[in-house]
Parts: sequence; structure tokens; C-alpha cells
Amino acid sequence: MAYTLDAKWAFFEGKIVPIEQANVNIRSCILQYGTGVFEGIRAYWNEEQKKKYIFRAKEHFLRLKDNAKLLLMDIKYSPEELTDITLELLKKENYLETTYIRPLAYYSSIDLREKLNSDQYDVSIFTYPMGDIFNLNGINICMSSWLRCSDNMIPPRGKIIGNYVNISLINYDAKKSGYDDALIMTIDGHVSEGAGQNFVMVRKNKLVSPPVSDEILEGITLDSVTDIAKQELGMDIERRSIDRTELYQAEEIFYCGTGAQITPILSVDHRKIADGAPGKYTKQIQKIYFDIVKGKNSKYADWLTEVR
Repeated sequence: MAYTLDAKWAFFEGKIVPIEQANVNIRSCILQYGTGVFEGIRAYWNEEQKKKYIFRAKEHFLRLKDNAKLLLMDIKYSPEELTDITLELLKKENYLETTYIRPLAYYSSIDLREKLNSDQYDVSIFTYPMGDIFNLNGINICMSSWLRCSDNMIPPRGKIIGNYVNISLINYDAKKSGYDDALIMTIDGHVSEGAGQNFVMVRKNKLVSPPVSDEILEGITLDSVTDIAKQELGMDIERRSIDRTELYQAEEIFYCGTGAQITPILSVDHRKIADGAPGKYTKQIQKIYFDIVKGKNSKYADWLTEVR
């Protein structure tokens, strides 16, 4: 992974402080029970322009606020206020490279009886440089033996901290078995998503992805990809449940997400997808996406917030 956790500043308990001061008590509910929700956002550096752009900041912070409600937290900051705080952080850090932004809403109470019944919760944000976490020329994945948590267990749509133990087990096993990542099945046997990102399949020149009812994160990058495919490539879009064996017969498969960005999948369970190379639609969407996030496509300027 191309990143280092060398943040110098954090938004913590209502103000920006040196990162060393942004500490929670060992007794806090977030540490003891994982009662928090987070977001992952990228700010893209354009080397030619010497400018940085946050990708879809408002949508990410709206999702953070919505997801926090699942854990009975009513975040007091508006998406605009959270964006302004993030801009201030990015300017203080002054990374001249693509940067990851990690907001977290969490229970800070040390009363362990009140796991979700306390008014002691807060929001923190920190940032650090992040390059590509996957090979953007393509990766090889497997189907995980672990199943996806269901909405009636720990809602996957919520980006809930505790839920990522499930993701960690899946990712660890895949890599120990020689794969780059793994896809996860729902309890009722449909393909849900990867270990931390959505996926898209192309069949009969149609873009197909699972519905939100198949335990997926309601992905902002996925939403962006759908718009790009429809508006720029004229593709038909279908949201439906996907069987495991459909993947083996797909014309193309790719990951999409803040971390994964647009990553072609070359094989699943040692079975090549088509000819085992990135597909034509994947390559087109990938190029359009990177032009957009780096401020090279004015048509999508409203998706970006420039760091000034």
C-alpha cells in the first residue's frame, strides 16, 4: 500500500490540535465496543495545475451524518462545516500529493453500561497521503469463505467500526492465500462486495451491480461510476442480485471505491475474466474518473471542492 500515516494535525474535541494530543481514553465505548462510524474521502492532487480537489465532500459528510443515526448519534456539524474543517486541515498539512481523509463519529463515554445510550459522542478528522492501494492495471481475487454481515446484524451500509472485523478477516485470508482481495457472499448466497469496496460486473454490454438489499455499502464512488457509464458511455444500468457463477462468465469486473478507485479484476478463483485483461468499459470509466477527480473535466466540477 502506497501511504504513510504521518499526519501532523487532527480535528479533535472541537478544535484542530497536534495529532499527538488527539487521544481517547482506554475505557471509552469506541475502543471497548467499536461504537462509531467513519468515512473515507480522497483529495486528489493535480501535479500540472498544482491544485488539490476533495471528491464529493458533501455526499461523504451527509452519509457520515446519516450513518451516525444508526448508532443514535446526531452529529451537530453540518456537511458544510465538516468540509470547512477538512479544508483547514488539508491546508495545515500541505501535502502536495493525493490525500486520504478519515472522519470518525464515535462514543467517547467511559461508562461501559451506556454503549449506545450516552450523549458523550464526538467527531474527529485526520488526513494522510495515500496513493493507489491496488494495482490499477488489474488484480486477482477469490470468493471468501466468510459471509457478509446482514442488515439485521450490523448494517453494512453504515460503515460501522465494529463491522470491519468482518472485512479484516476476509482481507487477511485472501492475501494469505495469494490473492489481492476477496468478494463476499451474503447469507442467502448472492455476491455482495469486496473487502472494503463495491464491485461492478459487465454482462452483454450492460453495467450490473448488486442492490442495496444485498448488504452493500451505498457507495458514492459506485454512484459516480453509474453516472459516468450512463452519461458518457451510454450504457444501460442494472441493479440486481448476482450469483457467484455469473462472475466467471462476465465480460468485465472491476472494483470501485474511495480506496480502490477504479481497479480492474482480471480473475476470480483462478478463472480469467474474459481474456484476463482490463476490459474496454473498465478502461474508459477509469480514465474518465481520474480526469474528473483531478479537475480535468469541467462537466463534473460540482463534484469537487478545491483546496485553496
